[in-house]
Amino acid sequence: MKQSMKITALAGFGAIALFAALPAWAQGAAAPASAIPAPTVDKGDTAWMLVSSLLVLMMSVPGLALFYGGLVRTKNMLSVLTQVLMITCMVAVLWVTYGYSEAFTGGNAFFGGFGKAFLMGVDANSQAATFSNGVYIPEYVYICFQMTFACITPALFVGSVAERVKFSPLMLFTALWVTFVYFPIAHMVWYWGGPDAIAKAALAGADALTAQNADAGWLFQKGALDFAGGTVVHINAGITGLVLCLLLGKRIGFPKEAMPPHSLTMTMIGASLLWVGWFGFNAGSNLEANGVTAVAFINTFVATAAAGLSWLLVEQIVRGKPSLLGAATGVVAGLVAVTPASGYAGPMGSVVLGLIVSPICFFFVSWVKSKFNYDDSLDVFGVHCIGGITGAIMTGILVDPKLGGQGIADYATKPGALVAGTYDMATQLWIQCQGVIVTLAWSSIGATVLFLLIDKTWGMRATEDVEQEGLDIAEHGERAYHY
Repeated sequence: MKQSMKITALAGFGAIALFAALPAWAQGAAAPASAIPAPTVDKGDTAWMLVSSLLVLMMSVPGLALFYGGLVRTKNMLSVLTQVLMITCMVAVLWVTYGYSEAFTGGNAFFGGFGKAFLMGVDANSQAATFSNGVYIPEYVYICFQMTFACITPALFVGSVAERVKFSPLMLFTALWVTFVYFPIAHMVWYWGGPDAIAKAALAGADALTAQNADAGWLFQKGALDFAGGTVVHINAGITGLVLCLLLGKRIGFPKEAMPPHSLTMTMIGASLLWVGWFGFNAGSNLEANGVTAVAFINTFVATAAAGLSWLLVEQIVRGKPSLLGAATGVVAGLVAVTPASGYAGPMGSVVLGLIVSPICFFFVSWVKSKFNYDDSLDVFGVHCIGGITGAIMTGILVDPKLGGQGIADYATKPGALVAGTYDMATQLWIQCQGVIVTLAWSSIGATVLFLLIDKTWGMRATEDVEQEGLDIAEHGERAYHY
């Protein structure tokens, strides 16, 4: 999943080593490849990963559901809650049916296979590699952890089309989207054989190492760094949200009619749950409980705090009043931006990232959105896509040890040891940009095709009467509040 960086200099194994950087800072001196430790499963790692899975699930329900629910009008509150809850339920079932196999088994550089469809061959004794040689967790634990990521990602783009999208077509779109967009992107960015597989292949010779590297996801092979989902989750969902809101059209009355959030109290509760849950999202992505976990934990803490402060400062300057909505939005922007960098940056670099991302996202959700007059209801594109792009690119800068970053590990020559030499920031920045571009293209094209297919055969948009009445009554036959 997650100091010379030139791929040519690393002779084939560098792309794997770039992304496999995580455990070096917690293990001390590395063992030679011939002394790879025997596989072990630690109860502490297992317990941490189960807790992390619960924290990420809490981000979806109730965190994201309440955050979005408070932002819409009263008549659409239950529709948003239902959409987030049911997307979580549906994707969880799809994940264990074929999603995990498609994302995290070998096949080709873009798609996994179906060897573990229906979790065939997985039992209580199955193990999944972490980022440390010889350290494993139960495969069921890894399946659960990655399942929570698959569940929350499509729930994010609900915010772009809130208050006007029909429930059943949205569910079909989501099922197809995770199949053809999310699972392949997860495979491209995060799938690899693990540190022991790289070290053993290196011992077996150049041909074996080349074959092992070629089994990894396409962006992984290139060396794209994404610790916890800047590309896989946030850019992926954010650009899909933009596509959906453009194709679906604006809400009736937008932008002339005021459409204020009906409960900022609820939004504040949701944002707070997101922040707490995000520690599982980012620190859990190390797959172990060690020093790198602490790195991701503190980075998640301080980048988010800095982004919240930065957003309010910008609001104070531009609008003259700091708002709770702005504070909550800034917090989420900081969480998004630090996600890809959380295990690579240092704490002070993360503070800088948080301070930078809020003004950028503020510009997009205010000026750009107004200038181009698109109705991204809850600013999914402006916060998640733009924040994710900012974090993904900045990761290529903040990983530099000279800037307090964690450096890059090399599993092919000295398992877990930092790559010696000078960090090549320009090369890594270009690799990071490739990851961003591929994700934007894959997700936007996939979302466009799927939307048009469903819209032409079923219809994605609620009728004008339904939209005026509110989706709660028309779609679900109930109200959030009774007066």
